[in-house]
Amino acid sequence: MPTYVYTKDDAENGCPRCRREFEVQRRMNDPSLETCPDCGARLRRVWTSVNVGKSTKSVLSDSNLKRHGFQKLVNEGDGKFRKTV
Repeated sequence: MPTYVYTKDDAENGCPRCRREFEVQRRMNDPSLETCPDCGARLRRVWTSVNVGKSTKSVLSDSNLKRHGFQKLVNEGDGKFRKTV
């Protein structure tokens, strides 16, 4: 589920939660929050960069595969494969 960041729409009032930016995990097809769940103040969604996480290169490295108990097969051609991990 994606994480969205919200903040108060105006500079007045608000509760400790919405006076600062806060994160909420919601489904992509859920409507955007319009009011603070704690105090009802109007909110706006803050656009942030996407967190991609680990790169595919590090996830598929020989050491990571071995650590998690997987075997890696390398195609040597002519229908022959060799185990590397």
